Amino acid sequence: MRHPQHVAIIMDGNGRWAKARGLPRTMGHRRGVEAVREAVRTARHLKIRYLTLFAFSSENWRRPAEEVGELLRLLKFFIRRDLADLHKEGVQVRVIGAREGLPADIRSLLEEAEHLTRDNDRNVLVIAFNYGARDEMARAMRRIADKLVAGEVSPEAVTPDFVDEHLDTAGIPDPDLIIRTSGELRLSNFLLWQAAYSEFAFLPCLWPDFDRKAFEDAVRDYAVRDRRFGGVTQEIAS
Repeated sequence: MRHPQHVAIIMDGNGRWAKARGLPRTMGHRRGVEAVREAVRTARHLKIRYLTLFAFSSENWRRPAEEVGELLRLLKFFIRRDLADLHKEGVQVRVIGAREGLPADIRSLLEEAEHLTRDNDRNVLVIAFNYGARDEMARAMRRIADKLVAGEVSPEAVTPDFVDEHLDTAGIPDPDLIIRTSGELRLSNFLLWQAAYSEFAFLPCLWPDFDRKAFEDAVRDYAVRDRRFGGVTQEIAS
């Protein structure tokens, strides 16, 4: 069966999970951290080399200050508690998203995680934090424009591969499978360039309920899909 090298997940539904139980939204986020740990363990179990988690979007700053504060606190808690174990397991941590304007302690913590694990090569955990795909592409375009103006490259050099090299995900293969929980049917400004040929799994379960079985089922469903990348299947071709 076909096996995904890279799975990306839009972790959605923490607030609705909490609301359904009469709990504050912050409790949903706390329970969601446990689902993150389970997803990381399952990815290792399934031998998925790259796992990308949409942890905090560039639009999430618009949420109530209390909720934003809780999300930042949980990020710090997750890294401080789990970083040593991730490092021990040979997991490399990559962070994508804009760094400018982040609180100094958050930026320092993200850089520490990347620095500590930079030489690990068993698995790669990509954390999309303060991330928005349009912002990522705009930043890449500005870097490319600077090189064009400086005469470092010619317009003909700006190929899709060249653009890839200027994105936050440079060096990371495009996701084979993108999973979104909570039943929503959209990408919400996540990996728009990289998702050109990704397969999608939109699951009805809320993120805190996303467990190993749900992950395995999504990967099993992916394995039987016919990925043609704009071509035709062997049966049709023959």
